[in-house]
Amino acid sequence: MEYGLVVRWLVAYGALAALGRPVVTRLCSTLPGRGVGFGLPTALVVFGTVAYWVGHLTFGPVALGAGLLALATLALLTGLDRDALRERRLELAHGVRPGREGAEAAVVFVLAFALLVAVRAVDPAVYPVGGEKFLDFGLLKSLDRATTLPPEDMWFAGEPVAYYYGGHLLTALLADLTATPTRFAYNLSLAGFYAMLVTAAYGLAGAVARDRADAWRPAALAAAFFVGVASNLVTVSRLVVDVLPPAIQRSVADAVAARSRYTTDAVLGGIDSFSYWTASRVVPGTINEFPLFAWLNGDLHAHMMGTPFLLLGAALAFALYRTPPRDLWRRRVLAFVAVPVLAGLQTVIDTWSMPSLFGLLFLGVALGPADPWPILSRRVAAWRRARDDGPLVAEFGRLVGALGVAGVAGVLGGALAIPFLLGAGGGREVALLAAAERTSLPALLLVHGAFLVTFYAYLLDRLGVDRVLPLVVGVAALGLLAATANLAAAVAVGPLLVFGWVACRTDRPVGFETVLIVAGTGLVALVELVYVKEQAGPLRMNTVFKTYMQVWVLWGVAAGVALPAFARWVGGERPSIPGTRSRWLRATLAVVVVLATVPYAGLALSTQFAGAADPTLDATRFVEREHPAEAPAIAYVDGLSGRPTLLSAPATGRYPGPNGEAPAPPGMYDWDASPAASLTGVPTVAGWHHEVGYRGSDPYLQRVRDVDDAYTGSPERTVAVLERYDVEYVWVGPAERARYGTVAFAGVEGLTPVFRNEAVTIYRVDDPSVDR
Repeated sequence: MEYGLVVRWLVAYGALAALGRPVVTRLCSTLPGRGVGFGLPTALVVFGTVAYWVGHLTFGPVALGAGLLALATLALLTGLDRDALRERRLELAHGVRPGREGAEAAVVFVLAFALLVAVRAVDPAVYPVGGEKFLDFGLLKSLDRATTLPPEDMWFAGEPVAYYYGGHLLTALLADLTATPTRFAYNLSLAGFYAMLVTAAYGLAGAVARDRADAWRPAALAAAFFVGVASNLVTVSRLVVDVLPPAIQRSVADAVAARSRYTTDAVLGGIDSFSYWTASRVVPGTINEFPLFAWLNGDLHAHMMGTPFLLLGAALAFALYRTPPRDLWRRRVLAFVAVPVLAGLQTVIDTWSMPSLFGLLFLGVALGPADPWPILSRRVAAWRRARDDGPLVAEFGRLVGALGVAGVAGVLGGALAIPFLLGAGGGREVALLAAAERTSLPALLLVHGAFLVTFYAYLLDRLGVDRVLPLVVGVAALGLLAATANLAAAVAVGPLLVFGWVACRTDRPVGFETVLIVAGTGLVALVELVYVKEQAGPLRMNTVFKTYMQVWVLWGVAAGVALPAFARWVGGERPSIPGTRSRWLRATLAVVVVLATVPYAGLALSTQFAGAADPTLDATRFVEREHPAEAPAIAYVDGLSGRPTLLSAPATGRYPGPNGEAPAPPGMYDWDASPAASLTGVPTVAGWHHEVGYRGSDPYLQRVRDVDDAYTGSPERTVAVLERYDVEYVWVGPAERARYGTVAFAGVEGLTPVFRNEAVTIYRVDDPSVDR
């Protein structure tokens, strides 16, 4: 086990968090705790943004140094007391000094980091099966070889990567900063992003609870639990079915199976058939991940790495929500500087969650106490104050102003992401979702049920009976919509949106946790109406996949605040709905929600550590153990300098050649799917079929035809392909023999074997020509 590297990364994270602390303290000075828990993601935004822009000129030590210099400079400017400087004294500004809360957040980070290090130490391998580890590791290796950004695509030689790689960029920078080989940096970075997420949830929930004058530690710890440990209701539902009377077991299992991706036998499987995997596959045609599943699965993927920065965006929106109207300068800095800078980097880290940052900004100003219009224009704000348009018109004008603030911030954020948006970020179309493809109510309850129970109990309690009854008509209309349009979300989350909005815009005792509830509700509803058309998966798979992770982290923080507050709220003059006044009932609900969401963690982690031996964080050690004949060949390719182009079998089941398009090896999610390119960053002409989703079917399949021709066609055709793609090395291994049979390149000159064993032959392409 590489304990020295673990300590080295913890020290680096601590140093970066210390440099980010003064910056976030200034930005979040209106929040209780002044942004505690967000020092590290703030530092990475500053560090990463500068390195990203400099990296387009030169990527490597200069970009790393520029990022560190910018972060250190900004930390000094924001962290030193200006009055003391005038008196030629060096003192930290008020609020920057580390306090007890900061120490507690650091403990949360270390514990979360240690948990994930332990998880990855017993399962560190970047296996191609069941995830995107070949993609993620290949991006890291591509960045390791890059001299400018964007890096060359290891699966589409000669072209820049067409994927959001910002999280991998941060990992590569951290690897350089700590002098860590990529094979270890993969897992250490994975643990770091998990710890950042849990700590951010802890810090944000604590600040929201303190703003409400609630006990903040229970809220902070509950949020850390919901975000980092809790799961959906799939596992507990299967356990409940397992103990039902035999007479009704099968009928219940049949009902669940009919409205989800499970079979009846799978539902009836109970503990004996538990697999960490199945809980993430609920809604047919989609993926429904939650953080613990994602980090157990171990992809270093964009939708995971973007989550701490999504919560940083929520913290900035909360700071704007809390900033008084008189502090207009701070409100504008938050809206038009901090959020756009964050969004610019988030676009490259996880493009899917970038719009959510502006959604949070919109909700923060629309549902906050202050008028959003002064942020845009004092003159317009004064004109609106002079008018007496009535509450409905005034509320509509408020929404328009909030949209204007979010729109201006969006333009600024987009400008900061121009290099990415002009390349990999373009070419997607939004389409309406057909009614038949929408999610069923049982599936929604399996995925979101624990949160929905918590939020409905909390908001109904806050609204009180006198406020709930007038909303019944609106809820009934949502039910009618659900029945006529096959829109189960209208029943599941529609009332929640109404209750949350009304509670925020009236005098109910709610706070920013309700803004987060509304934000998550809007995302759940959105993916039932529209989806992003792409070729990366069936229909709306990616839309639900990437959106539900955002919903989970936003709702996890909100539940962390809401559930303890609901359980503790008894007596007094506060509103309460019938049946929830009892302390026992409130505590019971809280206990049931926690117990319903914890079995997955217990079963999954016990399975993870069962029989664990010889822990390591080496992501590629498995190659030598499981593929000993190919390991030396991959090591040879990894030792090549620069970015030579490799020819290898395309990782697709398509064979668009003379034999038609029947399934053909090697396919994807398999060891033989471009192992040399994925594990070394040396680009191959046509790698994984994923490239169809990035570049379209025709460009990718044209390359597949060319590669197939190079291995099976005439000598003239082979030479033409080698020259067209400037191929420098040719790989002939198990995948090539499975796809093409014997590969000899008869009649082609200029191919010199430079590596050969019983599994792989590697040719160097010197000056290809036809042997006449």
